[in-house]
Amino acid sequence: MPDRASPEHLSLSAHIRALGRQSAETVTLGEIIDTFGRRAFGALMFVLALPNLLPLPPGSTTILGAPLLLISPQMVIGFQTLWLPAFIDDRKMSRTDLARGFEKLLPWLERIERVSRPRLIFMFGPVGDRLIGLVCTLLSFVLILPIPLGNVLPALTIAVLGFSMVQRDGLLALAGYALAAVSGGLLFLSAGVVMGAVHHLVGWFGGA
Repeated sequence: MPDRASPEHLSLSAHIRALGRQSAETVTLGEIIDTFGRRAFGALMFVLALPNLLPLPPGSTTILGAPLLLISPQMVIGFQTLWLPAFIDDRKMSRTDLARGFEKLLPWLERIERVSRPRLIFMFGPVGDRLIGLVCTLLSFVLILPIPLGNVLPALTIAVLGFSMVQRDGLLALAGYALAAVSGGLLFLSAGVVMGAVHHLVGWFGGA
């Protein structure tokens, strides 16, 4: 697919609204990517992560999370142009489902856009963008796992970090890092609880 850059005068919310208003019943991931331009890593992470906060049909988390596992590492490596294999590029989703989900979230996004602005921009660039990519890579692994409600906080974190890149807003990036720390802490506690339960069951059956 061609590398088409998004018009800079359009906000992220305007691009998302335009994506949902097209007439086709389905939309491919490649078409979503072309909407933002293949260099718009932050916008793509936001768009692919945010729907995971909504009650989408089963399997949507994997469909939306899998490309993040390819996008984020490319940021870590320092790629300037996004590449995805054809079988992911051509994956189709219901445009109606996506539009319905985004309609609930767009008012919040537009409010944030009105107050967000470039600040603390030293947090971005070759090093900062790679760090965001590394954090999002780790969280993307969690996102595709079948953990009940376990994808909400990682998805929110990826969305916030992606949006901070679009806006070049360092305060949002700091908020994203804070959410990442909370996500990591909760996952650590959850893993400890699960391992403790397994150990208890093994001991119970062994003593029975």
